[in-house]
Amino acid sequence: MTYIIAEPCVDVLDKACIEECPVDCIYEGNRMLYIHPDECVDCGACEPVCPVEAIFYEDDVPEQWKDYTAANYEFFEDLGSPGGASKIGKVEKDATFVAAQPPRGEGN
Repeated sequence: MTYIIAEPCVDVLDKACIEECPVDCIYEGNRMLYIHPDECVDCGACEPVCPVEAIFYEDDVPEQWKDYTAANYEFFEDLGSPGGASKIGKVEKDATFVAAQPPRGEGN
């Protein structure tokens, strides 16, 4: 089990969770952040600092955002486990489901 970042993060990318994560397991894609399921230690430090309340324990992801669980795992299929997000920086991709979402945020 891991934590999952869901729809409220799309096109927001606040990154407060990255600063709070003690194991550097939150990776930045083009449109949202993703938590590495093998690197996450389930400490929950990221959840309370998320300003848009987008982070959920995997079993607690709201029904309307369940597709983000699969999207989180898909994001890491090709990436593997690099051992820390700060080592690789922004990853120029998103999970297919996320990339297909309509733009969110100001002016949309």
